Amino acid sequence: MSKTVLHEPTLGTILMVEKAIKDSGEYPTRMALWKSLPREIQYQTFSRVLEYLEGSNKIMPKGRSIIWIAADNPKLKKLLDESVVLR
Repeated sequence: MSKTVLHEPTLGTILMVEKAIKDSGEYPTRMALWKSLPREIQYQTFSRVLEYLEGSNKIMPKGRSIIWIAADNPKLKKLLDESVVLR
């Protein structure tokens, strides 16, 4: 039996959730993250955003916590740009 999707997240919603996770570093639970968002969204939409972020390797669950793991750190980008490429 397939799950019926009532509402797909918008780009603005995805960016809002990304920012909340990046700014926090780690949340104790999905519910704490959901309640901390600056505007309300449906929980099903929130779950779809988390599925997308995990599938694109931007977040990972650690027990019941959610951790931002995307490599978008400016220091890391600078290091990669200046590093020697080995073949």
